Amino acid sequence: MTDSNDAFSLATQLTRLGRDHDMQHGFVNMPVFRGSTVVFKTLADLEANRGRYTYGTKGTPTIEALENAWSALSGAAGTVMSPSGLGALALALFTTLKSGDHLLMPDSTYQPTRMLCDNLVKRFGVEVTYYDPLVGAGIVALLKPNTSTIFLESPGSQTFEVQDVPAITAVARSRGIKTIIDNTWATPVFFRAHEHGCDLAVEAGPSTWAGIPTY
Repeated sequence: MTDSNDAFSLATQLTRLGRDHDMQHGFVNMPVFRGSTVVFKTLADLEANRGRYTYGTKGTPTIEALENAWSALSGAAGTVMSPSGLGALALALFTTLKSGDHLLMPDSTYQPTRMLCDNLVKRFGVEVTYYDPLVGAGIVALLKPNTSTIFLESPGSQTFEVQDVPAITAVARSRGIKTIIDNTWATPVFFRAHEHGCDLAVEAGPSTWAGIPTY
């Protein structure tokens, strides 16, 4: 939608976001586009890969509508859908990490995230340190010259600690370190991660368990 939703209540926004009635021919909800192959108008368009949609796995109007809705709800610059929550976490981590980097991960993190770090992330030459989720601004003492990413999860999946997100992101920003938060428990309805300094936020959509990284 082209008009701003900021003036509306949250309940109203949730019924409006991601819907464009003109594009949907007056229907309330965006229809589900299930196709994979996209037809181009000309051979030149095909060869130049010109088109709003080029292949089903790269996006459809249905996916774009949900991504736009989630961006507006979370206050993000953009959203990328993923088939699973763990896939979204991997996508976010490998966006900021490279071989030789140091990653700080809260000790209360979602168990599959820990398994991802211990088995796959470390195999790519990334050092992982687990920290006390209640460390707050004291996280500065854990930083290393090669620390590139601080991961947060609040509340934590294992023991539900609530982290001091603004204090940690302030330290990260002062050092040029990227921050990722798993915001699944709070969701953008209860905690707008980007407004508290997080660069990337990952939320899982419970109905399909789709991962939703926002930036």
